[in-house]
Amino acid sequence: MLSEQRYSMILRILEEKRSVTVTELTKLLDISESTARRDITLLDKAGRLVKVFGGAVRADSVYLAAEPTVAQKSEVNKEEKIRIAKYAASLIRPQDFIYLDAGTTTGYMLDYIEEKKVTFVTNAVAHAQRLAAAGMHVILAGGTLKSSTEAVVGTMAVLALKDYHFSVGFFGSNGVSRAAGFTTPDDSEALVKKTAMEQCRRAYVLCDHSKFGTISSVTFGALTSGTILTDERMEEYEDAAEIVLCAESLTDR
Repeated sequence: MLSEQRYSMILRILEEKRSVTVTELTKLLDISESTARRDITLLDKAGRLVKVFGGAVRADSVYLAAEPTVAQKSEVNKEEKIRIAKYAASLIRPQDFIYLDAGTTTGYMLDYIEEKKVTFVTNAVAHAQRLAAAGMHVILAGGTLKSSTEAVVGTMAVLALKDYHFSVGFFGSNGVSRAAGFTTPDDSEALVKKTAMEQCRRAYVLCDHSKFGTISSVTFGALTSGTILTDERMEEYEDAAEIVLCAESLTDR
């Protein structure tokens, strides 16, 4: 196959799927990994696609390197986040040992948690304060406080989380893509998320529709590492991840 033919086919695949991995290209085009990587690099330099770790995304996919503050994120897609958070809270069972990630959508869960016979571990100071005020048993991960997201990060937090075995965990994500998985802008926060997710028997990632097709700087989990809770059907991701549509009306809030 001529190189120009491969380039056209890669771009056609991205037009349909928005993202593709090197492994997928080797199977779809019957080429070697080195050829797939070389083609991606050349097309990236030409501005025809965006090269990401393990693959490529369409040039019109959103790439975010900056981390918005909690205040900036709190009112964005608020109703959708609340719908997702309410569903997530309903998944908590008696005696659960729960990891609750920092973030605005996980924060909205606190308004709907009814089960009291549980233990929470969180790296979010604000979450811990509200849980404690509600009479919940809560453990705050130790480490360095990141001001923009009000999350505790760093080596101390990671080491502590490795000793826990969570029955369920709820995570936020800045981006969701087929090629890059679940992503966040900060490497220290990504490591905390990744470590906690690996310690969960069941992991849920709370993502409203705007997070899909978006890639941040650091991957903390593959799409298969957690069940996605979202507010709109995402057909192009249904073959790559377990997705639950949180379609419940908010009129009964």
